[in-house]
Amino acid sequence: MARVTGAGNKSTEIRLLKLLRAMGLKGWRRKYPLTGKPDFVFAKQRVALFVDGCFWHGCPAHYRRPKSRRDFWDAKVRMNVARDEAVRSELHARGWKVLRVWEHELDSRAEPELRTRLRDALSAD
Repeated sequence: MARVTGAGNKSTEIRLLKLLRAMGLKGWRRKYPLTGKPDFVFAKQRVALFVDGCFWHGCPAHYRRPKSRRDFWDAKVRMNVARDEAVRSELHARGWKVLRVWEHELDSRAEPELRTRLRDALSAD
């Protein structure tokens, strides 16, 4: 784990970016000044889209506890999950939809369901 660095989640963001383009979705922005620093923001639809890594955000299906420094990593992931929930609550209170995409959802097998989630979140109410 010592070699894990905070380089961001660039590869997952790029995979989602390619999917958004393939779906023909437009109007998203990156680096939009919004609480929690969403990876993509659809301001017109008021949708904040986050891409969460399975390890860093404690994916219920794929998170595996490291064998060393378990107390540190357990606390780190718990703090990330708590922060994610606080951001979701704040944005929701301000009238935003929050969509979180797990890293594993960008796999080609899960893509059809993700496409449906994206369309539903971005459709007008």
